[in-house]
Amino acid sequence: MRVVVTIQHPGHVHFFRHPIAELEDRGHEVSVFARESDVAIDLLEAYDIDHEVLAGESDSLLSLAAVQATYELRLLRRARRIDPDVIAAIGGVAAAHVASMLGAKSLVFYDTEHASLITKLGYPFADVICTPDCYRDEIGSKQVRYPGYHELAYLHPDRFDPDPDALEAVGIDPDTPFAVVRLSGWGASHDVGHDGFDDPRAVVDRLEDAGLRVLLAAEGSLSADLEPYQFETSPDRMHDLLAHATVVLSEGATTAAEAAVLGTPAVYVNPLSLGYTTELDEEYGLLFEYTGEERRVRGLERAVSIVDEPAETWERRRERLVADRVDVAALVVRQIETLAQSREKSRSPTAAETGHP
Repeated sequence: MRVVVTIQHPGHVHFFRHPIAELEDRGHEVSVFARESDVAIDLLEAYDIDHEVLAGESDSLLSLAAVQATYELRLLRRARRIDPDVIAAIGGVAAAHVASMLGAKSLVFYDTEHASLITKLGYPFADVICTPDCYRDEIGSKQVRYPGYHELAYLHPDRFDPDPDALEAVGIDPDTPFAVVRLSGWGASHDVGHDGFDDPRAVVDRLEDAGLRVLLAAEGSLSADLEPYQFETSPDRMHDLLAHATVVLSEGATTAAEAAVLGTPAVYVNPLSLGYTTELDEEYGLLFEYTGEERRVRGLERAVSIVDEPAETWERRRERLVADRVDVAALVVRQIETLAQSREKSRSPTAAETGHP
């Protein structure tokens, strides 16, 4: 079968890289098309995934509309030549639109309830929408729920084994407790009107006072006094650092969830709650969600308090999570193959059409 995968964010590369490899190993043709976004192209190259870049980055909502239109038009032209059985994506606006024009099947994965612009533009055109069980919205008959999280497509223990050598690359001794602090850029369409820590310097100072070495991963610029805390590592090594951190303090939900499924306690500080952040908090106690007015103060103090808690606590909780949830990469492959088969059946001529019983 012929499959098209679209990539518009670094997280999409992580999510699809194992399914792409497995589909190709099973003899299927996979074409990957991407839009430049942060380190997405760097990741595709790091993982040696053949791809074609169809559009550049955007720096505002207005420019995003123009970039998206360019991306969809070029994707339509490429896909028309390929005649894919399935076009798969996260969010899936371009995938759903192009598939509907070509008679292909579209398979969309999503986990972000408050991204209403994406869901309004993409969901009506999609054939199948796969969401985690904890996704709060009911989509209808095209929705397929599964017991897992996007992050388990690439961080399930069957898929990922943390490399301790990543610590040396950023100057961290294996015995040194450290915190990874993820500061968001707040430029996404669903971030409008929201913000994060107003004084990152105070965050760093408080964590250092608790005995933690601090590594900053920030979108956008930092003040000169904080630049030494911003670490440099290849984009495919970030998860190694998350796995070995003492605690992760994040304004971004994805980074917090990645840490949690790796068994590293994560503190998520953001006014927007999601189904999966709440479940990782209430069901597994691996993520601590702070969304209210005092979220910055309360979240920072929770991150500090984690320093004194035994590592065995998080190991036990992670074991239970892994036992409850599926290998999402394997699920992606099954969903793509099933949808491709349904398209083939719908295109096969009936007995009446062929004249044969």
